Amino acid sequence: MENKILKASKEFDVRFSEVDSMRIVWHGSYALYFEDAREEFGRVFGLSYHTYMKNEIYAPLVELNFRYLKPLLYGQRARIEITYQNTDAAKIIFDYKIYLLEDESLIASGTSTQVFLDRNFNLLWSNPAFYEEWKKKHLCSKDAG
Repeated sequence: MENKILKASKEFDVRFSEVDSMRIVWHGSYALYFEDAREEFGRVFGLSYHTYMKNEIYAPLVELNFRYLKPLLYGQRARIEITYQNTDAAKIIFDYKIYLLEDESLIASGTSTQVFLDRNFNLLWSNPAFYEEWKKKHLCSKDAG
């Protein structure tokens, strides 16, 4: 059995509040785009912040990286893709790509890493049981792609 590739995507419009005085998306807005992608992934695959809280687990970001390839401008429409990167370590890693819808050119890419904390904010060194069950349900399949 192979592991499936878990991906989700979401289209968005660049809003005025997300750009700087040059009408270029401000670098801090990319963190919000990545957050939107994580929420979409959670909605599609059942690994949301509500899931963590229900299981008395926190999943804070400990690493966030961006690579800017081309400016994204006010009024443009884009799509963000998020891909889950499976690891045995007690963390969640996502890769991101943002494309301009107009010509499908790659605008930016990046990664994020989240770790697990218990309700007392102690770092967990192994995956929580609910996350292991989630991985079994979503990653292992005969028809893996």
